Amino acid sequence: MHIRFGTDGVRGEANSALTVETALALGRAAARVFPTASVVIGRDTRLSGPMFELAVAAGVCAEGADAVLLGVVPTPAVAAVSASKQITGVMISASHNPFYDNGIKLFAPGGRKLSDAEQGQIEAALEELLDSVPHPGPVGAQVGSVIQADAQASDEYLDSVAAVIEGRSLAGLKVVLDCANGSNSVLGPKLLARLGADLCVLANDPDGLNINHECGSTSVSALSAHVVAEGADLGIAFDGDADRLLAVDHTGQVVDGDHIIALCAMDLSERDQLAQNTVVVTVMSNLGFLQGMQRAGISVVQTAVGDRNVLQALAEGEYSLGGEQSGHIIFADHSTTGDGLLGAVVLLDLLRRSGRPLAELAQAAMTRLPQVLLNVPVARPMPEVATLLSHELAHAEAELGETGRVLLRPSGTEALVRVMVEAENSSDAQRIAEELVQAVEKLARVT
Repeated sequence: MHIRFGTDGVRGEANSALTVETALALGRAAARVFPTASVVIGRDTRLSGPMFELAVAAGVCAEGADAVLLGVVPTPAVAAVSASKQITGVMISASHNPFYDNGIKLFAPGGRKLSDAEQGQIEAALEELLDSVPHPGPVGAQVGSVIQADAQASDEYLDSVAAVIEGRSLAGLKVVLDCANGSNSVLGPKLLARLGADLCVLANDPDGLNINHECGSTSVSALSAHVVAEGADLGIAFDGDADRLLAVDHTGQVVDGDHIIALCAMDLSERDQLAQNTVVVTVMSNLGFLQGMQRAGISVVQTAVGDRNVLQALAEGEYSLGGEQSGHIIFADHSTTGDGLLGAVVLLDLLRRSGRPLAELAQAAMTRLPQVLLNVPVARPMPEVATLLSHELAHAEAELGETGRVLLRPSGTEALVRVMVEAENSSDAQRIAEELVQAVEKLARVT
């Protein structure tokens, strides 16, 4: 059986595409490739979470390591324990996917996302374990134990997030918080209330089936309505595993990851806390973000899509801030991964210090250009699509000039080609995107 990682671990329909046998083997593979004394495991609130948690733990113990179960925690809490204890971390979550999916993410000792080489080692070990009868592991007293972690690990994570704003209070801010019925349903409200925010909390009653269902960062309409109805200053929405966030201003308008990163970059730059006065984003960031950073005198490094690529660029360049339009925001001085709660605390502190509404700040930071993103199903992977359609791409770019942008790329996780076009007006963006979709479909038929 050949199983490959996507851009962020293994993910699929629970008990179908992703099985208990795979989870067991992945637990063994992780313990083999990273032979630390223990492995820390967290999960979100999905019905299948405990099943995969125990399967991964069994695999870890079968290799002679202890499995430390954190229970329901956000992904960055797992990364934080992995970093502080220098042990392997496992998060069981399908992020923003529906409840019937699940996934397994790995952190190398130190809370790092896997490098390409490490990912290859895990894949090879996983394939070997699934294709053969496993050889006997440790026996007797050498078998690992399952350890239920106490509340200290979660409290230490919350303390580390709170410390970022250096004792300042969030009192005076009225916030509607959408927890996506996910892994931040307890910890998110707990910390923001502790810091003094006036909270109205939504979607914090998980039942195993309602994670991300009409709530969270993928569905903010209810959050927007509550912000307006409550007369709140803003709303914050997490995704299922709370490694990303989106915001809503007091008028109910969405403030996406590009805007939040822009605000944080400008604030850090003004306080001489933005390393090398540079921010790292992916090629999917809106052209308006790039223009806003240019006006602010902040340099931008762009990477391929995926927070793993952003993290790599942050480490290589020794930069301090990066992220994605989707709301993965990485404060590299404080965390080894995207962290929705950390992003929320930093954003709320920024607003509290500025005394200005989020809508006003976001508008001043950048003007979002109309963007059209279309997905084209294809029968086979097409990594060479941009090269094969170079003539069509050149024609679109020439038509847009410096006032727009075109991106054509294969998905890293699905049989899709993504077509993205930005232009000064939405009609041009839509027309050019549809022309490129037709070109991709034609190419797919003849190749």
